[in-house]
Amino acid sequence: MASEVVLITGASSGIGESLARRVARDGRSVALVARREDRLTALAEDIRSTHAVEAHVFSKDLSAAGSASQLAAEVRAAGLDVDWLVNNAGFGTLGRFDQLPLERELEEIRLNVEALVELTRCFLPAMVERSRGVVINISSVGGYIPSPYMATYTATKAFVIAFSEALVEEMKDTGVRVLCVCPGFTRTEFQTHIDDAVSNRAPDMMWMSANDVADEAVRRALDGGVLVSGTMNKMATSVLRHLPRGLLARVTGAMLRPPA
Repeated sequence: MASEVVLITGASSGIGESLARRVARDGRSVALVARREDRLTALAEDIRSTHAVEAHVFSKDLSAAGSASQLAAEVRAAGLDVDWLVNNAGFGTLGRFDQLPLERELEEIRLNVEALVELTRCFLPAMVERSRGVVINISSVGGYIPSPYMATYTATKAFVIAFSEALVEEMKDTGVRVLCVCPGFTRTEFQTHIDDAVSNRAPDMMWMSANDVADEAVRRALDGGVLVSGTMNKMATSVLRHLPRGLLARVTGAMLRPPA
């Protein structure tokens, strides 16, 4: 009989790692996916010893073509059923679009969008057949905002929001829940990819910890829908939705413009 797991992509650090620890705390076995096998192995060992659940490691670069389907085949071959799928892997780039390397932007789309869609399609049918399961897609508050100098990143996160909202409706009578999580500024390794002078422009009260994001996501998982993480972010997005998008783009561009 197959063992049920929570499969988490991008599990080697940040929100992904915090989600792995949080679901393991609830007694759920995990399947950890990321490129850095050494980190995954260390995390798996810690989860096993701390929470007495199984932790499986799958080292995979999901930005590579076909890697998501390969992962799904490896998970099934290991005798695992994915009860919860957490699409967390992703990265962002900073800079004026015409000056950024094209291949890196395309890699960003493959990881943030294509891998998420592919994995969801791989594991969702079995959840529907079992009449239960959870899909958690990690988006961003940035998905609500056209963001100059992070144009590709926030566009991918806008896709994740719209895709998830559609699946919520499609899955409403199946027993499967779909939750889209939209964190705001979160203290993770993601910030190492973004210039400190840019990320530090956000006031301290807007920042959350990865553990806080993970805890709220797990508590809300069975509710489905769209979750904007944190009180300040909820307040901000409720206002942002009523502002002209051109104004949002100008304000965000001024905030994100890299130092000369």
